[in-house]
Amino acid sequence: MTTGHTPSRDGDGPDRAHRRPPGLDDATVEAVGKVSEALEATERARGHLYSFHQMTGRADLLLGEAVEMLRGAGHEAEARLLEVEILGRNVIPGHWTFQIVEGYDDHYYKPFVAAEERVRDLVGGLRHLYEAEMKEARRTHGHSAHTARPDTTPPGA
Repeated sequence: MTTGHTPSRDGDGPDRAHRRPPGLDDATVEAVGKVSEALEATERARGHLYSFHQMTGRADLLLGEAVEMLRGAGHEAEARLLEVEILGRNVIPGHWTFQIVEGYDDHYYKPFVAAEERVRDLVGGLRHLYEAEMKEARRTHGHSAHTARPDTTPPGA
């Protein structure tokens, strides 16, 4: 996508934080945008990992309640089976889910965030430059629902 748009004469264009620095080529903008997109996918994966962590913890708490209920109903053997074999069990060898989350954050997520930030230096450190240019290319200039910025006064307002 070749965009490289600059603000229009009427001031209805991207703010400075979303404007391409002079001399920056399309290929670099697209490549850095792809790195940021990959980080966004990682952010979603991390969210799912935290959901896994919380859901597994909740399941363990519910199982603890079920063990007590079985025991209270006179089913000691079944309560003991669940208590010994499942309750508090590692989800993978040596790990509860909090350890998986911490390992993911420390070994993968944090280094990825730092690397993406360094790569964004290629575009002056700007975030979402690719998307800002896509917005500028796709919006209808002069239309009240297609303003460039939140602080832009729609035409006729």
